[in-house]
Amino acid sequence: MTTPIEDYALLSNCRSAALVSSQGSIDWLCLPRYDSGSMFGALLGDESHGAWSLRPADPDARSTRRYDGDTFVLVTRWETSTGIADVYDAMPVDEGVEAVVRRVVGVAGAVDFVSEVRLRFDYARAVPWVQQVGQGGEHAILAVAGPDAVIIRGPRLIATDTAHRGRWTTAAGESVDSVLMWGPSWQKAPAPFNVEAALERTREWWAAWADRVQAAGTHPELVTRSLMVLRALTHSETGGIVAAATTSLPEAFGGSRNWDYRYVWLRDAALTLSAYIEHGYLDAAHRWRDWLLRAIAGDPADVQIMYGIAGERDLPEREISSLPGYDGAAPVRIGNGAVDQYQADVIGEVMVALDAARTAGVAETKFSWALQRALLAQLVQWVDRPDLGIWEMRGDPHFFTHSRAMIWAAFDRGIRAVEEGGLDGELDTWRQMRDRVRAEIDARGVHQGGWFTQHFDTDEVDASLLVLPQVGFCAYDDPRMLATVARMEETLMPHGWLLRYRTTGVDGLVGDEHPFLACSFWLVGQYAHSGRRDDAEALMHRLTSVANDLGLLSEEYDPVTGRQAGNTPQALSHLALVGAADALDKTAPGGASGS
Repeated sequence: MTTPIEDYALLSNCRSAALVSSQGSIDWLCLPRYDSGSMFGALLGDESHGAWSLRPADPDARSTRRYDGDTFVLVTRWETSTGIADVYDAMPVDEGVEAVVRRVVGVAGAVDFVSEVRLRFDYARAVPWVQQVGQGGEHAILAVAGPDAVIIRGPRLIATDTAHRGRWTTAAGESVDSVLMWGPSWQKAPAPFNVEAALERTREWWAAWADRVQAAGTHPELVTRSLMVLRALTHSETGGIVAAATTSLPEAFGGSRNWDYRYVWLRDAALTLSAYIEHGYLDAAHRWRDWLLRAIAGDPADVQIMYGIAGERDLPEREISSLPGYDGAAPVRIGNGAVDQYQADVIGEVMVALDAARTAGVAETKFSWALQRALLAQLVQWVDRPDLGIWEMRGDPHFFTHSRAMIWAAFDRGIRAVEEGGLDGELDTWRQMRDRVRAEIDARGVHQGGWFTQHFDTDEVDASLLVLPQVGFCAYDDPRMLATVARMEETLMPHGWLLRYRTTGVDGLVGDEHPFLACSFWLVGQYAHSGRRDDAEALMHRLTSVANDLGLLSEEYDPVTGRQAGNTPQALSHLALVGAADALDKTAPGGASGS
């Protein structure tokens, strides 16, 4: 049976990530980067597409799991009829070490373990050549294919068909380590390292990072874990923030809405930056701004909505047949065609995030403000250009109301920088543009029924409209926002969960999708700020209850089957959770803006 998406735990070294099931199988691993070709790809197929299972031989063994405090060191406890043992899974954070550690520790009695490894490089397109290379009593296998090489040290693994299997018994008080290390195939295999020291450094690193969380409020565990997920998706060397750790997990089970999210969307990264700043991580603002300067250097007319982890521009979307897809949901895609889209809101998100950084005390530099001026100058040129919207429609372009509001926000933040920050800029032009776009929205983006519309040529609503008060375009209790929410509740909330929009006829794609978790978190904030406290708390409780046992959220949720859907863990879901928790804190009686 296909493993449910919510069954997976995340491991991360802040350069890449792995997904581990509750049954002890690593079903997704790409090294050395989040967007590298998979070596374990069972997530999008089955074990024949690459997996590493480590669990008791007893098929009736029972497992429970947790993270080792505020870390991404996973502890899975196995109980069998003969004993109890813990498995510690981690990706060491040490620079220059691309590895996965799997340590078995005996707790009581004795437990027989089986390790089964199937390495399949490059999205299961390459079965490696494997040889035994252990010396002096050390057991190790070396697997090589194309540019990739992996060495696994630990208990002896014996080839059986195209897998390697090992079996041993761990008694109480004993520990057994298995370590996978990646390196380029043309170099010597990476040397072994001190596993105990690496695990301790990794625990200490994550715990120290989590200790810096400020203002966790009434949901400290949820906020802290979500911020940690955002850090786990932020590349430690480049500063790029990927949207998710996976590709092609379906938005609708069995469908074709399967996309690669292992890249840096300016929008998602900017929103993540705002969450970092709100909770005291100003260093993240510096690093992301440096990434942005590098990524979009050159002609502002060439700015993209998304980039590779190091700022790469060329991300062509391809379908690959070597992976059949999650539970048969095809095609599997790598790259993302949205890279070529025009989405008018993106510069607005960037300007809002950089304004928040400036307000928090991150000083502008000659280059950072010049960048923002150049972006606004380009936006003046594009102001009459329809776009494909925040949700990356693959139909016809429109004047999306959310996009127009974000254009308004971009000029508004530029004006604020001049008026309040003392910076130089084209103040008259920016004021003219800001006022013109507002007038257009007021005239063309509001239905006669009183609600904001998805775009200027429809009476439909869209969950992205919940962002309008967040960026200051209108008040949360503006009659138009209240009417918009009422319309959403009427047309976009089957089973009490908020859809992004009604897909019929607008997005150019076949099929449907499930409610989008970030949108429902946005609705929590809207409820909280507009006096619907009970509704806000009830929705927040419902949303947080669908996080898995480790606090992880994917992109969407199917309320009918009770399953998470879409790529996981999803940065936008987690940063929206943080925003919802912040809104509840700020509007609570006695809070920052509470009554």
